[in-house]
Amino acid sequence: MSELALLGGAPVLPEPLPPYRSIGEPEMEAVAEVMESGCLSAFYGSPGPEFLGGPKVRAFEAAWAERFGTKHAVSVNSATSGLVAAMGAVGVSPGDEVVVPPWTMSATAMAPLAYGGIPVFADIEPDTFCLDVGAVKAALTPRTRAIIAVNLFGHPARLAELRELADRRGIWLVEDSAQAPLGEEHGRRCGTVGHIGVFSFNFHKHIHTGEGGMCVTGDDDLARRLQLIRNHGENTVAWLGVRDLVNMIGFNLRMTELSAAIGLAQFHNMEEHVATRERLATTLADGAADLDGLTPPRPRSGCRHNYYCWTLRYDADAVGVSRETFSRALHAEGFPHFVAYVEPLYLLPIFQERIALGRDGFPFTLTERRYDKGLCPVAERLHEREAILFEPCAWQVSDADAERLVVAVRKVHARASELAAWDEERARPRAVRS
Repeated sequence: MSELALLGGAPVLPEPLPPYRSIGEPEMEAVAEVMESGCLSAFYGSPGPEFLGGPKVRAFEAAWAERFGTKHAVSVNSATSGLVAAMGAVGVSPGDEVVVPPWTMSATAMAPLAYGGIPVFADIEPDTFCLDVGAVKAALTPRTRAIIAVNLFGHPARLAELRELADRRGIWLVEDSAQAPLGEEHGRRCGTVGHIGVFSFNFHKHIHTGEGGMCVTGDDDLARRLQLIRNHGENTVAWLGVRDLVNMIGFNLRMTELSAAIGLAQFHNMEEHVATRERLATTLADGAADLDGLTPPRPRSGCRHNYYCWTLRYDADAVGVSRETFSRALHAEGFPHFVAYVEPLYLLPIFQERIALGRDGFPFTLTERRYDKGLCPVAERLHEREAILFEPCAWQVSDADAERLVVAVRKVHARASELAAWDEERARPRAVRS
């Protein structure tokens, strides 16, 4: 192999990868149709047929429900909004505990706080990066109201086990399936195993509407509550005959007709968009499978992994050089990636300072829960030392480019001793001239 680009050689990928573009003629035509209609949103936050939105919103919801085999699909303006609405729908109240993973987008842990719920962090599995069922069991208390399972990076959590646990304990299971639109566990689609599933359509997901999300459920009452929270429910509870007023203060979480039209166009090509990422991830995993100190992701038996992120586990001792230097060399070869993902969420200032709603620390005033470092050692280890992440959703990668990415990984790995020597030379004190 040629000299490492970091040390003066030619990079494997001399030009940056182009961004993935999923917007094409169908999306353009869908937007034009809505613009010509003049109806960019048809929601009214008051009694009447427009309470459920316009024709594109309803069509998108119907198509999603049919595809996923669920009774109800409720669109929202983001997956974050969907998670907040889900917490309201299942009745999270001040002081209720909600078990969440620590290694995920912050919205997962913020959603319970919106209703005064207390996020309780349970550690994750080191290979799938999803909730560890044993850790969830240990986190449950009489105050637990719900579990939020994240199908992280496109891989299903242990959904059947978590649903069985939730049903046995009389609590709710909500799936954050923002990164796994077509993930599956033993033939069941991600998002449909829990009581509510939440999907994302923001701009860097497998399919997108700019911003947007979808909640799915088979429960009539939960569906109605999601719809009420989405659209100023306080104005419509009497009209709909709703008697349970818990969390029926509504918001404006509504999807526009423009977003729904784009979503419908993207929806019809969803399998192609997802499969493209899966093929790329398989090429990368196969290419790195025999390299000591690198553990590429592989789906758990019976699962479909959608690869929002392709996440290597890195062992610096086995490779012989630090993760940071390996990453620097990989970037120099033209392989776009990042390390660490997100810091475990309980280390964010909001948890360390125990200040969320209002000046007095509510809802942390309702609990003795602490969020000390060391709470979830697997998540901390992945963040601090192991995780190297590539985003298949972000880049347009040809088959030839995929092979070049593999070559880049193998080239850097093969020259790890040179990188270690380079590290050592850089760390050596320099003589000071007088």
